[in-house]
Amino acid sequence: MQRLYTRFAAPLGLTLVILWAFSAPAQPPGTRPHIGYLWLGAEGSDRATTLPGLRQGLRELGYEEGGNIVIEYDYAAGNIVHLRELIADLVASKVDVIIAPGVIVADAVKQATTTIPVVAITADPVGTGLVASLARPGGNITGFSFIVTDFAGKWVELLHEFVPHATRVAMLWNPLNAASRNLEQAVRQASGSLGLTLLSDEAGHPEDLPKAFDAIVEQNLDAMIIDTDALILSFRKNIIEFAAAHRLPAMYGLREFVDEGGLISYGPNPFDVWRRVADYVDKILKGAKPADLPVQQPTKFDLVLNMKTATVLGLTIPPLILSRADEVIE
Repeated sequence: MQRLYTRFAAPLGLTLVILWAFSAPAQPPGTRPHIGYLWLGAEGSDRATTLPGLRQGLRELGYEEGGNIVIEYDYAAGNIVHLRELIADLVASKVDVIIAPGVIVADAVKQATTTIPVVAITADPVGTGLVASLARPGGNITGFSFIVTDFAGKWVELLHEFVPHATRVAMLWNPLNAASRNLEQAVRQASGSLGLTLLSDEAGHPEDLPKAFDAIVEQNLDAMIIDTDALILSFRKNIIEFAAAHRLPAMYGLREFVDEGGLISYGPNPFDVWRRVADYVDKILKGAKPADLPVQQPTKFDLVLNMKTATVLGLTIPPLILSRADEVIE
């Protein structure tokens, strides 16, 4: 039997939450496991690879929404206060597992509960204090780690190779994200080693994005590096359109941007990571404790290029980068 719940996200709109009754193989007869899924951005901004990867992983394990799985999808639309309200509701309803993408969401969940198992998908969970260590996370949180600071030098190197005339680079990032603060410092250090000037442009709330764009235009910059933060990801359509309008080459850490018109990305394959998230959800529903499940790191990394965007920007893809690309979007 299907049950439809409508939750109002005042003042930022409406979130539809579809709950399906089911009986999961991990649970005693008669009980119905309930998974909570929280997204910091707007509804729909997670449909490129996040939800498809998660849902495929669940299907491979024998779960099917509308049949034997219940997932409650909640979207904060960039509103931190509303995010905490959504988390409080999930905790009060005693969900069996919470899926928490991003440091901001995972940290807010950690503050709200020490008992409900959490599968977090974040950058640098050790450095941000979410877990004690990758091998032994401790507590109620485990998951998957994007150690994005490790990629900072690679991003700067690739951008410099792709756009050798660039000397002044903007970094668009979320200052509310502890991992992003570490990433900004790593990018700044890598930029300095190549003689580039890095200018920081911050967007921690939806209303900050136009201000950040104005600052980038005023600074007369040559290129951009874009944060991997979940909220920044949810702005990707705006960011891609801005880069195109101002003919700014941009380096992204997530391929969703390049799939939708961005220039170049290098980083973990998000679909693969989210497919593997389902495995940890399954293990927890079958009795595993998060403290005993090591935080996993990505095993697949992709260099993705958008040939059409390069042509529009008047850029020639260096042969060495082209030969190393895992995928070239024509």
